Amino acid sequence: MCGFAGFINNDKISNPEKIIKEMSETILSRGPDDYGSWNDTNKDIFLCFRRLSILDLSEHGHQPMLSKSNRYIILFNGEIYNHNNLRDEINNAVTGIKWRGNSDTETLLASIEIYGLTETLKKCIGMFAIALYDNQSQKLYLARDRFGEKPLYYGISSRTLLFGSDLAAFRKHPSFESKISPNALKLFMNYSYVPAPYSIYEGFYKVQPGEILTIETNSLRILKSYYWNLSDEYLASKEDTFESFDSGLETLEHVLIKAIKRQMISDVPLGAFLSGGIDSSLIVSLMQSQSINPVKTFTIGFEDRSYDESPYAAKVASYLQTDHTDVKLTHKDAIDVIPKLSSIYSEPFSDSSQIPTYLVSKIAKENVTVALSGDAGDEMFAGYNRYFWGENVWKYISWMPFPLRRLIGLSLNNIPSTLSKTTERFLKSTINEGGINFLGDKMKKLGARLNHVQDDLSLYNSLCTEWHDNSHLFKQHIFEELDSQIDLRFIESLNQVENMMLNDIDTYLKEDILTKVDRAAMANSLETRAPFLDHTVAKEAWRFPSNMLYKKTKGKLPLRALLSKYIPDNLYERPKSGFGIPIGDWIKSELSDWAEDLLSHDSISETDYLNPHTVKEIWNNHKNGSSQNTTKIWNILTFISWSQNIKR
Repeated sequence: MCGFAGFINNDKISNPEKIIKEMSETILSRGPDDYGSWNDTNKDIFLCFRRLSILDLSEHGHQPMLSKSNRYIILFNGEIYNHNNLRDEINNAVTGIKWRGNSDTETLLASIEIYGLTETLKKCIGMFAIALYDNQSQKLYLARDRFGEKPLYYGISSRTLLFGSDLAAFRKHPSFESKISPNALKLFMNYSYVPAPYSIYEGFYKVQPGEILTIETNSLRILKSYYWNLSDEYLASKEDTFESFDSGLETLEHVLIKAIKRQMISDVPLGAFLSGGIDSSLIVSLMQSQSINPVKTFTIGFEDRSYDESPYAAKVASYLQTDHTDVKLTHKDAIDVIPKLSSIYSEPFSDSSQIPTYLVSKIAKENVTVALSGDAGDEMFAGYNRYFWGENVWKYISWMPFPLRRLIGLSLNNIPSTLSKTTERFLKSTINEGGINFLGDKMKKLGARLNHVQDDLSLYNSLCTEWHDNSHLFKQHIFEELDSQIDLRFIESLNQVENMMLNDIDTYLKEDILTKVDRAAMANSLETRAPFLDHTVAKEAWRFPSNMLYKKTKGKLPLRALLSKYIPDNLYERPKSGFGIPIGDWIKSELSDWAEDLLSHDSISETDYLNPHTVKEIWNNHKNGSSQNTTKIWNILTFISWSQNIKR
């Protein structure tokens, strides 16, 4: 786990060596153990690398690294979990190879020299972002792992190509123009993240998962190809489903144990995040079954008991006899972290669970350098409530002509707030059901969905967004012409839940979950690993047909069945709860001064994009309790804070 940056200097700027060093300093937390740089002034290419040593802690893992023939030079961020198997294959194919050390980077380079980049990546099991320069062809290659665990950005400014692990590095280059992309900003406000292929900056993009970019250094012409395609692999597994639940479970357990064994290989201390939920509990259970010593586990809890799952994690840890660390998150902890968020995330990002994720990473780093997680269990095994909610709603409304759905939606939208408040108070007094909080908001959201939903694809999108049209949030008319929705795809041969899972893997998982964890962990120089994202595990996960994945509103049946072999059911069978925090309440109380300052008329106006009147209306409605606008306000606060930070 490291970080890198580089540029092709066709603009012939002065002091390029000084600039590449300054770029590297922005990614110091990604790699505090070692620094390296390389350049070819004749060809105007400059590279830098920051290393977090995990495998082969010696100088033999130093990067940038040259291949034996000096043809290739590589920047590699990530881990190749099967690199020892690759070495064995290389040793069998070519005699007399003398290895300098034991790093997976050296294995990668040797494999590329023999098999080429594309075939090598197909052989790799791991997470990675790669920049590879070919001295012979004078081409630069950029590549990313199958699910997007490791970040990689690129773009052309003037006649300079910039690329690297973090957008912050680009801001150190004099050719970089920090012009915000209106399209990216509009999408961010809807989804709480900037979706690929965009970045927040105009003309700069994310390398897509499974993608290889081939860049001609003289012309900066970019060709795109793929060594792995999510939809193709997903469909291939769905065409080879398990004949029985038991056979599927046996296969899944086998590949998951192998994946965890691979991911437990490390030359530094290793542990795991443990929330007490199904996913992390299963990962820790399998880790402990493979370990002689107690696994180090880490949980963060909350003073607010309605958000605190740490007691569940403690019970799982006690049963498995792990070496457990549990820390409570206070309001002060959150207040201390929030000013750092705009630096940790180099483009706007506003999943508020970024705060506890950062803090649990900080706690873990005090004890270990690598932590395994249960991330992707929900997307791979149908764990989100929206899958079942969406499927059930579509069953009830799909027969309705769209005009009728719109009529019902408009009726719900127009229910007076006083009536919905009265109904809410009555229901609370009679059935004491917490789920009817902000009943008016929920009715209006349902109304808005019915008003816009024309098919199952648009229904799914409505479940993932805050606004159906957020043009009124902005003060520039250009935003009205831009789409505020991600380009999604539903495949006819898949059912609704399968399509929702596929799109979540392609969007929410990589842009929200993996981004959140990578940036929060790397800000603490901690490497995280996700066994569910081993592509050999994913391939088998997708072979479960829907009737083996969920029943009614109960998902993750294979994971539940596996976990029951290791811990009692009563330790994990409970209603699903996310890794949330009471941010909506905090910004009205402990964080109100910070929020009010950012939401002042001057602060809003300084962004050059937001409409102060609209923002104030959203904020006032949230403060007085007439609307639950937590996500909208947090998105706005995050953007303004980020905008101020980059201007400093």
